[in-house]
Amino acid sequence: MAQNAITLLKADHRKVEDLFSEYESAKGAAAKRKLAEQICLELTVHTQIEEEIFYPACKGKVEGDLLDESYVEHDGAKVLIAEIENGKPSDAYYDAKVTVLAEQIKHHVHEEEAFLKGLFAQARRTDLDLDALGEELEARKEELVAEYKKKLPTPNARTFETVKLG
Repeated sequence: MAQNAITLLKADHRKVEDLFSEYESAKGAAAKRKLAEQICLELTVHTQIEEEIFYPACKGKVEGDLLDESYVEHDGAKVLIAEIENGKPSDAYYDAKVTVLAEQIKHHVHEEEAFLKGLFAQARRTDLDLDALGEELEARKEELVAEYKKKLPTPNARTFETVKLG
């Protein structure tokens, strides 16, 4: 049975938090690379399903500033994801990029999950059909994971105009 949209998105958050924790304690370049690739896959797919489905559904129903910040936070993460995907653990700043990405995601998750004022709490108080949205998110997520595994996508940063990612 499909999860509602918020349950699905929160499960993604927990999965990525666990992967970042594993990365912190990982030893060796191969282990770090494998975890970093998994983090990048999870975040790329998660940001895309939010931007394609969840955020547009929330538009006009939750605080607009919160949605705008979410898009910009995603774009900041996409820049780091591209750097990590195109780098290797032996590169200067590689670990630092993963650490900063983890910090950015932690902040972003807090913005979405904050009690009463967060994006998810606001979305719950609307007339959105969160079950139907969850089904749509889950189906799109499956498609994107399959695509991602075929080739690493170039992230599309909506709010940054001066940096070309691909």
